[in-house]
Amino acid sequence: MTHQPAATSIPALAEPSVPVRGRWTAAVVLANVGVFAAFLGPIQVLLAKQSDVIAPGNKEFVFGLVTGIGAAVSVVANPVAGAVSDRTASRFGRRVPWVLGGALGGAAGLLVLSGASAVAVMVVGWCLVQLFCNALLAAITAAVPDRVPKVQRGVVGGWVALAQTIGALIGVGLATVVGGITVGYLACAVFLLLSVVPYVVASGDQRLPSKEPLVWREFLKSFWISPRKYPDFGWAWLTRFLLNVGNALGTLYLFFYLQDAVEYGDPDSGVLILTAVYSLCTILTAVWSGSWSDRTGKRKVFVTWAGVVMAAGALVLAIWPTWIAAIAGAVVLGIGFGVYLSVDFALLTEVLPSARDRAKDLGVINIANSLPQVIAPAIAAPVVKVLGGYPVLYTLAAAVTLAGAVLVRKVRSVA
Repeated sequence: MTHQPAATSIPALAEPSVPVRGRWTAAVVLANVGVFAAFLGPIQVLLAKQSDVIAPGNKEFVFGLVTGIGAAVSVVANPVAGAVSDRTASRFGRRVPWVLGGALGGAAGLLVLSGASAVAVMVVGWCLVQLFCNALLAAITAAVPDRVPKVQRGVVGGWVALAQTIGALIGVGLATVVGGITVGYLACAVFLLLSVVPYVVASGDQRLPSKEPLVWREFLKSFWISPRKYPDFGWAWLTRFLLNVGNALGTLYLFFYLQDAVEYGDPDSGVLILTAVYSLCTILTAVWSGSWSDRTGKRKVFVTWAGVVMAAGALVLAIWPTWIAAIAGAVVLGIGFGVYLSVDFALLTEVLPSARDRAKDLGVINIANSLPQVIAPAIAAPVVKVLGGYPVLYTLAAAVTLAGAVLVRKVRSVA
């Protein structure tokens, strides 16, 4: 039997102790901004508009079908790409090949979408985006526990949280300002490619000294992380799942909410304005809350109250379907989401079972981000159509979010 060296004897697998510099953090954040712009520009605006053009009488179904199938791809793509990334022994490191390859493939998927005039082509294009961008996301997310010491993860997590918000703002901006549907997709593709350049060029990604032999049975079994053996990982997964279901229910149909419930005259611009307001509030809370969490050494209390605030924001949208209330809801949701993203990410990195499998384990966690995108359309479409409309939808979003906020208290190994 071949002797495998202990994880701590391999630099790439050791628990990091040297604080990362601002330049490295900026490169990681920019790559995250690019991938979330590629995700959220289409989800918030382009796919909805394209669905309306291709099937104006059945736009909700087409939009839900495309996003649901794409999310199903992401459920598999993220953990599998993460697991292979963990085993990559390239001379460029474990993460860089997947960051670069993911950006190239994601841009190709956006190009397919830019010329799509049928539902089937939309599905193919969006599945390519989800496949490759999730490979990129798995690698760039794992770079944080690879390189960042625990005492610095709250503040770095805050900056990474900003990436999702800034990516949403840039993606929606590219989708609405630069031109029509085709140009919007092309702009997202170009931005995605440019965003990964600093990390690819100067990541300092550490390489594995050798590649372990692949035993398929063990490889496939590794994707099941027993909640009985690792209960804190299980509770952290469930908490993130519930909070993301609530968030997906609240944001997935925002374009149609403005169009049909609020009756806002220009829903494109409305989504952009709300995204900007939401983003600003998230930016104002993400980094300082992550830094505060680092100083106090506490994570759970931040996540709990963030969930409560997010639930309150969803209730605002449920009770008052007006433009002013939509702005107020965006403010409240942004405040809560900024705290949640930064601190929950730090919490998750502290319950990972193995340093050797960081990207795979974070990929399993990411199922809690992706699976709600599959479930939410199946729940939201009948609720909007026949079960009470948008008031019921946003009340349900608030209830699910609140459940996640409460259950984070079950995590025992993190304060």
